[in-house]
Formats: sequence, C-alpha cells, structure tokens
Amino acid sequence: MANTSSARKAARKIARRTEINKARRSRMRNAVRQVEEAIEAGDRNKALEAMKQAEPQLMRAASSGQVHRNAASRKVSRLTHQIAKLGK
Repeated sequence: MANTSSARKAARKIARRTEINKARRSRMRNAVRQVEEAIEAGDRNKALEAMKQAEPQLMRAASSGQVHRNAASRKVSRLTHQIAKLGK
C-alpha cells in the first residue's frame, strides 16, 4: 500500500490510465478481429470496410504506446496483403 501522498496520487493515476489503456487495446483488437473474420469468410468488401476501421485504430494504439509502431505497421501490411489475395 502507498505510504506517501505522492505515492497515493500515483496509484490513482495508474488506475485511471489502466482503464483507458484497456479500452484502447480492446478496441484495437476488436477492429483487427473484424478484418480477420472477414478474410476467413472470403468476403473482400467486408474486409476492406473493416480494414478502414482497423488501420486508424492500430496507428492510434502505436502512437499512444499500446503497441510498437513497427508491430502496428507490420499488422496493417499483413492484413492488407491478405485482403489483396482475396481479390485474385
């Protein structure tokens, strides 16, 4: 348990940020899951629409430090490549 007032305040701040971070991470994962499900179903149009939602979520997560920016870029690249393969 925190002893000093500054440590108590830090604990409160951490709790608030944790809630925000969980929500952001959840939104990002849900957006990516939508794309992956559309790809599995073979629905290119649905996958493209889902990708329009997922890419900004991934980049937002990268800019706020939820995921590394290279990891986010790699995820976008791989999903885009899979969507492109659906068109063939």
